[in-house]
Amino acid sequence: MKKILIAASAFCLVGLSSCKKYLDINKDPDRIAETAAPIDLLLTNATVNTGFASGSDLNRYAALLVQQLSGQTTGGETQTQQYEKYLLQSSDVNNMWSSAYATTLNDLEVIIRLATAQNAPYYRGVAKLLKAYNYHHLVDAFGNVPYSEAQQAGGNPSPKFDDGATIYASLLTSIDEALADLNSTSTGLAPGTNSTIYSGSFTTRKANWIKFGNTLKLRLLIHYSKLNKADCVAKITALVNQAGVSFFAANADNFEMPFFNVTNRQNPIHQFEISRTNYLFPNKTLVDAMNAKSDPRRPFYFTPFPYSSTNYVGASAADPQSQKYSRMHVFLRGAATGGTANADGSLNPLPAAGGITYDGTAPIRMLTFAEYNFIRAEAAVYGAPGDAQAFFQAGITASMQAASVSAANIATYLAANGTLAGTEAQKIETIITEKFVANYGVMQEPWTDWRRTGYPAITKVVNAVTTDIPRSLPFPQSEIDANKNAPPQKANLLVRVFWDK
Repeated sequence: MKKILIAASAFCLVGLSSCKKYLDINKDPDRIAETAAPIDLLLTNATVNTGFASGSDLNRYAALLVQQLSGQTTGGETQTQQYEKYLLQSSDVNNMWSSAYATTLNDLEVIIRLATAQNAPYYRGVAKLLKAYNYHHLVDAFGNVPYSEAQQAGGNPSPKFDDGATIYASLLTSIDEALADLNSTSTGLAPGTNSTIYSGSFTTRKANWIKFGNTLKLRLLIHYSKLNKADCVAKITALVNQAGVSFFAANADNFEMPFFNVTNRQNPIHQFEISRTNYLFPNKTLVDAMNAKSDPRRPFYFTPFPYSSTNYVGASAADPQSQKYSRMHVFLRGAATGGTANADGSLNPLPAAGGITYDGTAPIRMLTFAEYNFIRAEAAVYGAPGDAQAFFQAGITASMQAASVSAANIATYLAANGTLAGTEAQKIETIITEKFVANYGVMQEPWTDWRRTGYPAITKVVNAVTTDIPRSLPFPQSEIDANKNAPPQKANLLVRVFWDK
């Protein structure tokens, strides 16, 4: 693994050139000493990279594998069609891996060291939370990854791969350390508008970061439900019973990255749709599940098909080449204008005639109030504190409010679909199926939920190139080639991460 020294350019490797332009600070490509690195710009870089990455490669891979999205085309097989049939190769993950290690995590580690030297606990606390968020996604996607020997100050081109369980334990400790920093009293440097996530006065935003830390810890703990349910429940119980602990309490607390209607500063999901037209459509599994309940989020999640109707149609792997499906809509792409259907009721993508224009301002949602409530509902079914029914309904409500569904439509939906009933397994299926819908666009978590609970109940695609739905991603070929301590490539994509055993 190549050690990258800090550059004033705060170079972005997310795989989107627009990420570099988002910062507007790419003035000096010369490398500078770590001790002279501007801590404020490093945090800008780290938050931008975190937001862009959360709407990029891993977001797409996981959404295709868990059947929230479908890869389609109107001519020739696309990459997304290959991914949907589980043809994910080691070269496909090179960019997301290098982006995480060479930029985001490297910057965060430098922030932690600088903040310690400069007596800036608020910067250190924020950086440790962002580090935990980014690392848990690497573990959830790959399993064992470089951790303890990565981002060392002296550089290490061949860090060992640490066990995923060991990394998770360290991340939970790191979150606790971050919360201690954030709860401290300090007159040192503090993040402000230089953070693109929870941007603004730290006096106001400090509470958001603390809520995020506790809610992120809750997410990591629920991931243990399959591995050790009793310990999972015990640790969640201890967390929620802590005096003065705070979690997300409204959608305004969501951990998300805002975007703007400015070239190269738009949502990466939207940008992918612009650059790779007809590569992705809502999946039939998701759309049919919502159709079955007359879900009022559909007009915000999808365009209708035919466009003049109130019908919603999802695509599936191996479908004939077509664009006769619903498309992603305002929830993932931002405000919409225009749109004229073809004679067959389909919509062309821009820049073709008749396409809908989106402003690209939808946020990338990374951890939400809705998810918090679904985690609490699931944990309560297992025996942790709280009313599972109340949390379940609160999760649905938060999701629908975030999608701009009216109060009347929310009430109607809850009356028909808001009751938990049956065995523990049936209640968990109900919770996770609703969480699957709510986490439309949230990176990887629906795939993680499916791997650890088996819900929603999906089956492998008809044209699969593997014997079952993948449980992890291949290690990047670039890392195997460059790191003498890298493990052998996985035999297949059915290798499970530690919490999936």
